[in-house]
Amino acid sequence: MGMIQDIVARRDEFASWRHALHENPGIGFEERFAADMVETKLREFGFDEVHTGIGKTGIVGVLRGKRASNRAIGLRADMDALPIMEATGKPYASKIPGVMHGCGHDGHTATLLATAAHLAQDRDFAGTVYLIFQPAEEGLGGALAMIEDGLLERFPCDRLYSYHNMPGMALGHVYTRPGRAMCGSMFFTIDVSGRGGHAALPQTTVDTTQVAANIVMTAQSIVARNIDPNDAAILSFTDVYAGANSFNVIPDTAALKGCLRYFDKSVGAMMRERLESVVAHVAETYGATARADFRETFVPLVNDEEATAIALSVAAATVGADKVHADAAPVTASEDFAFMTERVPGSYIFIGAGPGVAVHNPAYDFNDEIIPTAASYFCGLVRAELGAE
Repeated sequence: MGMIQDIVARRDEFASWRHALHENPGIGFEERFAADMVETKLREFGFDEVHTGIGKTGIVGVLRGKRASNRAIGLRADMDALPIMEATGKPYASKIPGVMHGCGHDGHTATLLATAAHLAQDRDFAGTVYLIFQPAEEGLGGALAMIEDGLLERFPCDRLYSYHNMPGMALGHVYTRPGRAMCGSMFFTIDVSGRGGHAALPQTTVDTTQVAANIVMTAQSIVARNIDPNDAAILSFTDVYAGANSFNVIPDTAALKGCLRYFDKSVGAMMRERLESVVAHVAETYGATARADFRETFVPLVNDEEATAIALSVAAATVGADKVHADAAPVTASEDFAFMTERVPGSYIFIGAGPGVAVHNPAYDFNDEIIPTAASYFCGLVRAELGAE
């Protein structure tokens, strides 16, 4: 099959769409520019139906093929940006201070729009394609918001597919694996209460900085001593704060934030249980009180074996078998798409973006060269899944 030449020929046009999205980013549930652009484009392309406001700012475009069939698949892209001050120096850099497309969701959205443009002209398939433009992937629950808004009942799919760009991986190469592919994650906050006082009189205080420090250190034993070494698990503290803001005052409160990551939900449950115990007992040891609160932000992403076999076959036909890596290592980052594939069989791939700055960095920028690759791959999935009458 190879790359679709009509898509390759329009690469610069599709890149210009991406640049417009990049200039006008929106964080989760505030992707107004992207949502308006997507709606406008889908209507221009002649989609059969365009549904807006799903999960607040999400959009679903419905396209029916030339031939009737009860089968349907979904192709999904995320639209949200990150609360980061951009430092790329690009002519199309973010116009919104403190918000930038630091993960490439502008490129993912442009890719799905490029896919939409081609499919709407072609329509040489049997059944229905749902193009899902999802808000708030970055830990704010956009996938769940769309699901709670009836996404999977209103637009029932036999299988779902999505992709992510990956700087540092060979340009245009495809990486995936069946089964466990990405981690689930819980975010946690810990609030510590003690008794503040003068730093010269520590005997009169219950020092929350000491409690916080010991929680951080003791909690590292959870992965080292409670989790089977054959099970991957990560416990990270990402923010530790005690509020006195002074050189000679011991604060009466402290707060910690972090996340748990795991490929198995039972491992996540074990980590949560042990961290709750560590927090309570360390605080008690020093005469303080502390409480941990948790929010499940992502479930583990598990690639369906049959869907992944189809994805690998299409990827090989698109970029060549020598550029497809079917045994890529699981990724310890997390992905909101997992809430969808927990309910509907699906597959998620990474497409290498070549050398460059990693995602979630102020200097990151999406590589426009992979838009034709990813869009051709998406169109190939439609042909593979819905090509037969």
